Amino acid sequence: MVIACLRELCSCCFPDGDSDPVSQETPSTMAPPATTAGGDDQNTDTTITHRTVEVGTGVLLLHGFPELWYTWRHQMRALAAAGYRAVAPDLRGYGGSDAPAPAPDAAGQYTALHVVGDLVGLIDALGEKRVFVAAHDWGALTAWSLCLRPPPPPPPDRVRALAALSVAYRPVDGLRALFGDDYYICRIQEPGAIEAEFGCLGTELVLRKFLSYRSPGPLFIPKSGWGSPDDEVPLPSWVTEEDLKYYSNNKMGAFYALRTWELTSPWTGAEINVPVKFIIGDLDLTYHSPGIQDFIHKGSFKKFVPLLDDVVVMKDVGHFINEEKPKEVSEHIISFIKKFN
Repeated sequence: MVIACLRELCSCCFPDGDSDPVSQETPSTMAPPATTAGGDDQNTDTTITHRTVEVGTGVLLLHGFPELWYTWRHQMRALAAAGYRAVAPDLRGYGGSDAPAPAPDAAGQYTALHVVGDLVGLIDALGEKRVFVAAHDWGALTAWSLCLRPPPPPPPDRVRALAALSVAYRPVDGLRALFGDDYYICRIQEPGAIEAEFGCLGTELVLRKFLSYRSPGPLFIPKSGWGSPDDEVPLPSWVTEEDLKYYSNNKMGAFYALRTWELTSPWTGAEINVPVKFIIGDLDLTYHSPGIQDFIHKGSFKKFVPLLDDVVVMKDVGHFINEEKPKEVSEHIISFIKKFN
């Protein structure tokens, strides 16, 4: 599988005219997705083009859902000012990156294994052997998988250290048993159903609902509907109408990656053996999943992540932590990676 990396020095990161937008395509060979425990190779011959926004030298920034590279716009400025090369791709199916044809097996084109393979190819295309990684939400889940080592003979380590935001590394739980059928991840398991529902609401309203969600409890999307297209949902203070327009005008990824994470089950219980800093808000819904606080603070997290360097719980902060508290999150990331220079 071939991946072309589109590098774009975006003007929104330099509103004062520090640099003109530049773009170029760098072809590279993407590492094929790993083989599942059953031996079925997930590789295909699809050609993927990634939009990768890049500033400065060696930190890969991975967004979650419903996000884009744009979620890291504040950290890119800070990292570039600190002398780092900040690289923020739109992941497969998002924004300016390619979305492989959905038929006949859409889910098979968007597995966790494919996304990790994309990132290995991207690291190669950037000419890097190892990178620092900062990742949020589903991007953090992807980063945990990127850090996992497959059975011998293992490939070279690609991650020097990881700053993970919002989503801790732990064995997969039965989400349906914990939260019921209306839990948002459970709702998206039937292909086409949630896409149709969100299509009726409209992209902008769906984004408003996600971005404004600040309850520490789990997110439910009732089968009776997630509201009306006429709902008025104010934006949180840290998102502008211009930000919302940017998100709305880009494709927001596929749900398939959320449907196929079980393919990583052969690695359940495996250790993450790279240095890690974990950052989460005390109002983040993920911080209030059953048992997660004991898991993080009473030794189990450290058991699975032996090189866990620090856990930071930011007060009065919700899920979209890198946008809500950009300065503080940037400082946490930079202070962490400086330890390894």
